[in-house]
Order: sequence, then C-alpha cells, then structure tokens
Amino acid sequence: MIKNCQYLLLLLCLLSSTLITAQEDKGSFTGGFQTSANVFIRDSLIGAFNIPQYDSGLFGVQSWLDLGYNLNGFDLSVRFDMFNNSNLLNPNDSYTDEGVGRWHIEKRMEKLSIKIGHIYDQIGSGIIYRAYEERPLLIDNALYGGRLIYRLSDEWELKAFAGRQRFLFSEYEPTIKGATLEGFIDLGDPEKDRHLTLAPGIGMVNRTLNQEAVNQIGSSIRNYVEEQRFGLKRNTFAYSLYNTVHYGSLSWYAEAAYKSGESFFNPFKELILSDGSTTDGRWVREAGTVFYSSLSYAGNGLGITVEGKRTENFEFRADPQLTLLRGLITYIPPMNRNNTYRLTARYSPATQLLSEQAFQVDVKYRWNKKLTTLVNVSTINSLEGEKLYREIYTELFYKYSRKLQLKGGLQMVNYNQELYEVKPGVPLVETITPYVDILYKIGRKKSLRFESQLMFIGEDEKAGFKQDYGNWVFALLELNLAPHWSFVASDMYNSSAGKNTPTNADGEKQLLHYPRFDIYYTQKTNRFSLSYIKQVEGIVCSGGICRLEPAFSGFNFTLNSTF
Repeated sequence: MIKNCQYLLLLLCLLSSTLITAQEDKGSFTGGFQTSANVFIRDSLIGAFNIPQYDSGLFGVQSWLDLGYNLNGFDLSVRFDMFNNSNLLNPNDSYTDEGVGRWHIEKRMEKLSIKIGHIYDQIGSGIIYRAYEERPLLIDNALYGGRLIYRLSDEWELKAFAGRQRFLFSEYEPTIKGATLEGFIDLGDPEKDRHLTLAPGIGMVNRTLNQEAVNQIGSSIRNYVEEQRFGLKRNTFAYSLYNTVHYGSLSWYAEAAYKSGESFFNPFKELILSDGSTTDGRWVREAGTVFYSSLSYAGNGLGITVEGKRTENFEFRADPQLTLLRGLITYIPPMNRNNTYRLTARYSPATQLLSEQAFQVDVKYRWNKKLTTLVNVSTINSLEGEKLYREIYTELFYKYSRKLQLKGGLQMVNYNQELYEVKPGVPLVETITPYVDILYKIGRKKSLRFESQLMFIGEDEKAGFKQDYGNWVFALLELNLAPHWSFVASDMYNSSAGKNTPTNADGEKQLLHYPRFDIYYTQKTNRFSLSYIKQVEGIVCSGGICRLEPAFSGFNFTLNSTF
C-alpha cells in the first residue's frame, strides 16, 4: 500500500511538470539525475579480486533521479534509486534493487510548516540527531515520518518530529521522536561594527526499541555471568544544549549532550566466560556524554579556529545491534583537517563514538596580496590516553603573477592503524609528506596544473620492512579547457616495499603503479566523466565517517545533471 502511494506521488510530480509549459505562474519544477557505472577488471596483484564484481558481475551501476515541484507553499519531491551489481553498499559484495528511495510533501504557511515523508534534519551540530545523505558511502538515514515547525516569533522556532529511520527501501523497526526550541537574541546595536548576538537552542530525542530487538539483545545478556547481567530498557533519551555567540570578529559555538543509559555492544569490554576465562566484547548499559566547542576569529588577514571535543559512550543507533555505518542517529563532528590531496588524505581517522578526546587548531594568515600561510594541528586520544591520531599540516600559497600560482607544504601524521583499520599488532603509522601544487594559466580559458606528493613512512621493526605499503610517490597533471573539457592523468607509485606490499611467485616484493586517467566534459548543467582507475586499498572518509575499502581496478563513468 505504501509503495503504491509512493509511485502515485511520482506520477503526480511528472504530471505537474507538464503543466508548467502552459501555466508558468502556477509553480516551478526542478530535478536532477546522477549515475555512476563501474567496469571491473580483475587484478590480483593489487588485491582487486575475490569479490562478486571481479569474479562474475563485471559491471555495476547506481543511479538517482530527483524530481521536485513547488506550488503555492506546497513542496513535493520524489527520488527514484537504482542499484545494479553495485559495490556502494558493501565494497566487498554486490547489491541489486530499485524503487522509490525518498519522497516528501511539505506545506509552508505563515507560521506553520507541515512535512511528511522522508525528512533530512539535525539538532544543533548533529550530536544527538542528524538525518542526512552521503552518497559516496551510501549513507541515507532520512526519517520516514512527519515534522512540524512553528514560528513562535521572528526570532524563536519550535520543531517536533517522529518516525522511523530509513535504510535503503525499508525502515528500521524502532521509533524515533524529537523536539527542538531554537532562537536568536540580539544584545547590541546592529548599526555598530561590534555587537553581541546569541543563537541558543535545546533539543531532545527519544528512541523506543521494538520487542524483537529487546528479545534478541536479552538472549545474549542472559548467558552472561551474574555480575555482568543487566535489565534492558526500551526507551533511550538524548538531550542537547547549544549556543552560538557572535561578537565582532569572534564566533563561539558550544554544545553539551547527554544520552541516558542504554544497551550497546562495547568491543573493548571484557566478557567473563562460564569457565572463568575472558574475551573482548560484551553488551553494556551505560550513559553517554559529548562536549564540543569551537572558537573562531577572522580579521586583519588572520583567521584562527580552535576546536575541542570529548566523547564518552555515545553509541546511539536506530537499533543497537547495527554496526559500522548503519543506523547511526548521531553525527559527532570530526576533529581533523579535511585533506584533499591523494597522499595527505590517505590516513584519515574515523570519529570514535565510545572514547575520544580531541583538539584542533587552524591558523591562516595573509601576509599580502601574494603570500598566504596556513598551519593546522590536530591531536586525538582515547579517554584512557592512548594515542590515536596526530597531524601537523603546513601550507604556503604564493601568487607569483596573474598566470602562475604556487602552493606547497608539509604534512606529518601519526595514525593508529590497529584501531582505525582493525589490523591487530601493527605499529603506529608515522608519515612525513611534502607536497607541491602549481597552477599556470595559459590563457583566459586554458590552464595547466601539476601536483605531486612524496610520502615517507616509518619502519615496521617486526616485519623488517617499511610500515603498511611503504613509501609513495604521487604525481598529477591536469589540463583545463574551459568551459567544456578537462583532462587529468596521475600515478601513485609504491617507491619502496612495505609489510603489505604484495609479492610475486618467487616471494619478491612488487613495487606497484596505480595510474588513473580522467576525461571530464561539461555542457551547461550536465557533467560527464570517464575514468580508468587503479586504486590501492585504503580508508574512504566523509566528514569523519569512514570505512575501509578494497583495491579497485577498472573503468568508471559518471553523469551529473540538473534541470
């Protein structure tokens, strides 16, 4: 019945679009299409094998079609999703399905907004609740339900929502409810350069477990020794208090969150077995907290941002039995720089939900019109003091002339590969990565860009080799012919052997190339790309949410279109 209603909504959106040509003043129609198709070419030397796509599927595709229509305060939207032998859900497996992935109807009135369907939203910075989409990792945890927003005044707004969290073409059984009150307070004269403003908010989220989940978790706990057993609660509450303060060039955001005691699986807690021995991992019931703050200053060519965060036992999912990226209700802000170069982004830390204490400082100074420098320092530990991640990143940007721009710097990283990639017994990865980026404008519509990075990695004394895959050299050359064409060629070369560098039949380490060639074509609002890719195994992250992906070998075609 629900699916029939969804397809009916899709039909109504399509019919609405036909009315626009005759009655342009009656509404507006928008849409977008995105597709990504892979051709998988087996390459056992780099580890691209023994998954369905390389062994039999050979081809995989995922596509999304978004349609939206606005009319007299009504907002209608529907999205069709298709997955065919896709590796996006699980890089080590194949997934095929299709259907209506999202839809909503919203009516906005003078003070009241009503929305039903799939809803994206968040409370504060997202610590106690965030429903969002991140397609590169196939995260789409929209709330399937309803939401009311009522404007108490021009400065204050009350919001309430309820429903179940979406997963692909269905929903998890536990229910989620929440409410927020947010406002804006101006304590100064807006005509003056410096005046004080506040943007306070308070939020609450409740998750109620279904009986089946309670029974399944309870069956595990009943087998525990008496001192480790506990009673289950179906309801968990999370609360958040947050505020943004602006004064002149200063901005300060602070948020404190608390989660009532709930059941979750802690892989670091010891389980006592019936014979008295112990093993890692058991169910616990504990409360959780997060404290997060960010202080920024910008003025006179100087920009400074200081962030701090403390997280303890904040595992909060639609169903506590879910793992990895599934069912997350929370989004805890990451505490490391979002790096974009291939080697500086190779070792990125995933946000830890159970135990993390982190700080980050970012300083940027513009000396003059030509020279800008940047320094970023981040440090992440567990609450017990275990070192998880360190990064020092420096950057120098120099605009030599209108045609030539230079950028370069150095990154130093310590990375706990044992924790982030679940590789027992490996040492803390240590890297030093200098990089350079040169842009030369050949003409008004033509440019040539070159970038290169060298990664020097520490020694693994037990293995007798460099850590992980050893040292790397990366080089990229990009030619832009505006407004339509771009051509990119790059190579990532394993310049010295590491512990994980593959061996040949004679047991000798093989130093590998990972070339990539891209062609991009843009025509108005349509962008096409065709790529040949060899990619090493590694971590893929988006906003602190990360997963380990296997090596890739093959072709990729993408299309992004808006209309």
